[in-house]
Amino acid sequence: MSRSAEPPAEVLLFTDGACSGNPGPGGWAFILRHPASGKELVRFGAERETTNNRMELTAVIRGLEALKRPTSVELISDSQYVTRGLADWLPKWKANGWRRREGKQLKPIKNEDLWRRLDDLLRRHRVRFTHVRGHQGHPENERCDAMAVAAYQKYL
Repeated sequence: MSRSAEPPAEVLLFTDGACSGNPGPGGWAFILRHPASGKELVRFGAERETTNNRMELTAVIRGLEALKRPTSVELISDSQYVTRGLADWLPKWKANGWRRREGKQLKPIKNEDLWRRLDDLLRRHRVRFTHVRGHQGHPENERCDAMAVAAYQKYL
């Protein structure tokens, strides 16, 4: 979560993923905004057979990959899977060899390929995470959701 004592982020990254069925056709979208200039980069895409969590992660990955140099980023997402995963779970998974604890056993994490890519990107950029409630009128979150849903429509 963001703290008021931190300097403002250089860019804001709004993301969302959506799926029709889970698994099923899915879409992702991001809005990358540079507050100082007001410029925005908007992208979206889809996959024929995926899960909602994979689309949530893909949106973040594509947004961070769009940055051409190391950047201070505030990531705004409605996905607890993404925000808790990045802030809380990722360090534990890495320490456990990319496995998660399930009872007394360590099991492989889901979407390891995407989490590993995000881990690489987090080493390049300084990212803080802000969770927003989905479908609660947050303009950029609603916009990303609409783009992600529209993106997978071609597969229905």
